[in-house]
Order: sequence, then structure tokens, then C-alpha cells
Amino acid sequence: MVLAQLGGSIARALQQMSNATIIDEKVLSECLNEISRALLQSDVQFKLVRDMQSNIKRIVNLDELAAGHNKRRIIQQAVFNELCKMLDPGKPSFTPKKGKTSVVMFVGLQGSGKTTTCTKYAYSYQKKGWKPALVCADTFRAGAFDQLKQNATKTKIPYYGSYMESDPVKIAVEGVETFKKENRDLIIVDTSGRHKQEAALFEEMRQVSEATVHIYIVLSISYIHLSVVAYNKKYAMRQVSEATKPDLIIFVMDSSIGQAAFDQAQAFKQSVAVGAVIITKMDGHAKGGGALSAVAATKSPVIFIGTGEHMEEFEVFDVKPFVSRLLGMGDWSGFMDKIHEVVPTDQQPELLQKLSEGNFTLRLMYEQFQNILKMGPIGQVFSMLPGFSSELMPKGHEKESQAKIKRYMTMMDSMTNAELDSTNPKLFNDSRIMRVARGSGRSVRDVMEMLEEYKRLAKIWGKMKGLKIPKKGEMSALSRNMNAQHMSKVLPPQMLKQIGGMGGLQSLMKQMGSKDMGGLGGMFGKGDK
Repeated sequence: MVLAQLGGSIARALQQMSNATIIDEKVLSECLNEISRALLQSDVQFKLVRDMQSNIKRIVNLDELAAGHNKRRIIQQAVFNELCKMLDPGKPSFTPKKGKTSVVMFVGLQGSGKTTTCTKYAYSYQKKGWKPALVCADTFRAGAFDQLKQNATKTKIPYYGSYMESDPVKIAVEGVETFKKENRDLIIVDTSGRHKQEAALFEEMRQVSEATVHIYIVLSISYIHLSVVAYNKKYAMRQVSEATKPDLIIFVMDSSIGQAAFDQAQAFKQSVAVGAVIITKMDGHAKGGGALSAVAATKSPVIFIGTGEHMEEFEVFDVKPFVSRLLGMGDWSGFMDKIHEVVPTDQQPELLQKLSEGNFTLRLMYEQFQNILKMGPIGQVFSMLPGFSSELMPKGHEKESQAKIKRYMTMMDSMTNAELDSTNPKLFNDSRIMRVARGSGRSVRDVMEMLEEYKRLAKIWGKMKGLKIPKKGEMSALSRNMNAQHMSKVLPPQMLKQIGGMGGLQSLMKQMGSKDMGGLGGMFGKGDK
């Protein structure tokens, strides 16, 4: 993800500042200059960067800070708060309610990935147990219905559209009414793409046609034709909005336009009542930060960001967790939500019991590999852990890691139940290894590599032996501290340092335990009585 480079640059600037022996004005200025340079390279408006730098210098007055204050923490917190302020529009968007039909209309620029984003949006809700449906009201672009139909079929989401009907309003109304009768939670209407600068482009074409006698007729005809198409698109968008009365209108835009996102978002807000924004292609362009900050300046909330071509590469955008992950500070609440999505509640106590016993089998490794693949892109999950960032898992390496996990699972499919449930790696003699290799179509070397990975994970899992599993989610401070000691042995040093050492880990576990996190949350305790 290209945006990870921005986060990596800012995190490195803060790390260099933290490593300085004495924090003075020079160190602070160098840190802020590095952060400003990274933001400007990401196409963030100069005025926003200048204001952020001024605000941090005003908040972090080194001369007035009393002795004993942790200057590093104060600077880091100030940077975090200012970045949140830069990306926060200060306005929540409409949130659909499960069980009640909500109509969501998508508008956007041509080529911004709007039709694909419609399906991603529907799919993200479908995974949470919703009943979404898609309506194709784009009658201007050839292949629009085919594209939506293909995406909807792949994700098993019902759809509505027509090859024969040319009136987008009629299709939208019929589609919405059809799915309302089926009691669908979420009805998503895809409309035709247009462009803010259409009028300016037509005026330029007119001037060229008047100045050039030889191509006057051809360009004039093109001008008239495109003017009619543009008018029809704009009219159709408003008509569909008035006819379907959507609960929310989402504007989809391409992150590569950077600062121009401000003008585009403003222009669409003037045409229809845009309630939220989704920014796509955040994985392929360095201007993503500029687009996010520009949209926030229009007071339009960004609700999702697209981070790739696949359906799973679609993230909820929440300012504080996003900035926290960007700076390598992690997002524990998001990580726990991911775990709850893939590990059923009834299986959580059993998993915790196995964790406390420290017995790690190949079957357990297979189940955890399944959960990892269900959680989505590995880089995205990594960025939720303090001390890590998606920059540590480049795009190519992420796919390579997922392919390796699938290879390991294929090899384990060729094992017997006795082999999968054994905790003794010595069970695998040469003949067993040869059999697994032949059965999975892999080499003996691949099977040996998989067994070495199992031994490494079993060693880490063994360190968790002795974890105190509370009854009914209650845990004393003593038990929680013992669990923190176990966790500190397992966590990588970089991650432990980012959390704040042993004290930070204990505080984090208490904080996590205070929330209702079900079976897994019980491991951290639900606070003291």
C-alpha cells in the first residue's frame, strides 16, 4: 500500500526524535520538517501542513514544559492529534440499521472504480450478516450492467438491471421496489459516472472548433453529442435521487487526483446531497493522503477506502484507528473485531483453554491458518499490531505469504488424524514425509520447511502455557499481571517497546479487558471488582 510509505516516513521521523539524547528545539524542528516533507510528497495541501506544524510548535513549548515531563510522548501525541484533526471532517455519516431497509445511491467520477466499489460495499455488509442487493441504473456506459452482474454473481449478492431499458430512473425505481418486497436490509443503486469539468471541456472544444475551419463541422457535432450526454447524465443522477429517495448518497473518487478531490467533492455536493465519500485505489498512488485531507476539508466524511482490486481489500475508515495504524501504533479494537469475525463465540473458550495448556498440534496450526486467511490481507492485519505497519509487508510479499500458507494447508490435508493431533514432531520419519510430499504434490524439502515452521510456532505457543483463564470474564490484578508477563515473553521486542514496555502492556490488557470482548476478552480480564 503506497499510503504505508507516508506512515513509514512519519514513524521514522518520530523514531529518530525518540532516539535523540536531548529533545530540544533543533530536534523538534528536524522531526516536524521530515513529517511535513512526507505529507507534501503525499500531495497534502501546503496550507494544511503549515497549520499543522504551527499548531504542534504552539502545543509543544519545550521551554515551558516542567522537568519530569516525557517530551517524546507529548510530541508524539501532538502529531497524532494534529493528523487526526487534518483528516476528521467533524461530521458523522448516515449508518444503515440492520433489519430496516436502507437505500444507498452511488455517484462518482468516470473510471473511479464506482461499480466495483458498490459490490465491495455490499460484500462488506454481507459478511456481517446483512442482506444487501445491487441495482444497476447506469444505462450510459456499455458493459456497466455486465460488470455489476459479474461482481454480484461472484459474491452471491442479488442484482437487478436491464439490457433493453434505457431509462435509468425506471430501472432504479423497479429495482428498489423489487428488493423492498424481498425485505432486503441494504439496497445499493449504481448510477452513471460523470466529471466536474465537463462544462469546461465542452467550452474548450467549442473554442477549438470555431478557430479551426477544417474540422469545424466534425467537432461541432461531437460537441453537441457530448453536451447532450453530459446533460442527460446530470439530469439522470438527480432524477434517480428524487425517485428512489436514498437514505445515503455516497460519492466514489479516485485517490490519484490528490488535492483536486476538494473541487470534485464540492461540485458533487452542489448537484446532489452527498452524505459520505469512498476513496478508491489507495494502494496504487502516492497522492492518497492529499485526497483524504482534501475531502475532510469539504466536511464530507470518508467511510471506506479501497486498498486493492479484490473484494476483501476494502477498509472501514475511522480517523483515530487509521492514523494510529499509519504511525505504527496499532489498532487493538480493530484487531479484536477481526478475531471475532473469524473465530465463532462458541469456539473461543476452547481456543483459550488450548492456549493455556500450551499444546500446539498441526491441526491447531491448520485452524489458525484458516482464520488468518479469513481475516483478509495480511498486511492490513499486521498494521493493527503496535510496532508493525503495512510497510513491513510489501504487496508482493503479502501475496507470497498467503500462497505459502495455502501450500502448508495442502500438505496438512495429506496427513492422517493421528499425525495432525500429535504434539511430537519426531513422529514424522522419512517414509511419512515422503507420503505427505507425494499426496500433496510438493517436494520433500517443502514438507520439511512446513514442519520447521510448525516447530517454531509450537515454541511460541508453549510460552503461553500457564495463562490464567478467568471464570465469567473476571480477573484479579495479580492474574492479569501474570498474563502480561507471559505475553511479554512472546511479543517481539519492537512491538513491546512500541506498546510502552511491561507497564504499557499491563495498561493495555486492563483497557481491553474493560470492554465487552466475549470469550477472548476474558483472557485480559474485565476489570477489578
